[in-house]
Amino acid sequence: MTGPSVLFDAPGPRARRISLILSIVALVAILAVLAWVIVELATPRMSGGIQVPAILDPVRWDIFLDPVVWGSIGRGVIATLQAAAVAAVGALVLGVAFSLMRSSQIAWVRIPTAWLIEFLRGMPVLLMMLFILLVASTGAFWAVVIALTLYNGTLIGEALRAGLASLPRGQREAALSVGMREFQSKMRVEFPQAFRQMLPIIIAQLVVLLKDTSLGYIVGYNELIRTMMKNLATFYGNRYLFSLFFVCLLIYLAINLSLSWFARWLSRRTASGGRVVKTGEADPGTADPTSSIRLADADADAEESRGRGGS
Repeated sequence: MTGPSVLFDAPGPRARRISLILSIVALVAILAVLAWVIVELATPRMSGGIQVPAILDPVRWDIFLDPVVWGSIGRGVIATLQAAAVAAVGALVLGVAFSLMRSSQIAWVRIPTAWLIEFLRGMPVLLMMLFILLVASTGAFWAVVIALTLYNGTLIGEALRAGLASLPRGQREAALSVGMREFQSKMRVEFPQAFRQMLPIIIAQLVVLLKDTSLGYIVGYNELIRTMMKNLATFYGNRYLFSLFFVCLLIYLAINLSLSWFARWLSRRTASGGRVVKTGEADPGTADPTSSIRLADADADAEESRGRGGS
């Protein structure tokens, strides 16, 4: 039995022929659906007894030749990114705090934090935005930011807590054996490793946070979707609704795909400790997981020797 076919037998001529036929049939079906969609979009329609231009007709796309339209779209993109950036920073800070409090050895800190996390996780983000807007009267921007910070902070905190729990017990025991306290062990030894391990999950959650800024449409925040699908569509007319929707979709795809690419790049960088690992060279982050403990021990020895020299 060869290496590639350990879990299953290699397909024979008949199986390969069937697979090829099914692939061709699926490709033809996809092309047929795509052609049908294009034909439908290019066909004029009747609305209220009046023939209206097709969706792909140039008269439905001429507003994008106006610089004023792109200026309004740009302000919507900036508003979306601004809310996402502020909420992302707040969610990271809150997630770190929640992970430390949730994994605390003190019961009166750990148990109320667990209740609070479960409450925030179970509350819909939109309902949280409406509650903050109506009760605290913070304005649309801060209602969006605070709600996204609270909700995503709980999820990031749970991810970091899972990262802390997945570390070997020897990490903490070694840190305590060199004289560190519990909090020092978490911050200097355990937490950096957990953060690096959970970084792809955290960045994926931040991408979700960016998309959830669209809920600001409901509370009156002029983010990208509200700017394009309500403000511009109302001003220029419903005949531009699909074209505005399509451009809005492309902008969101460009932003989210860029963030996904950045997440993969950052994951590769952090996996090698921020540098390019040569072939055959051991990664210091994985070759010796107690390197941070030995560094702290060396620092303690240096401080002790300096103290003796001063005395």
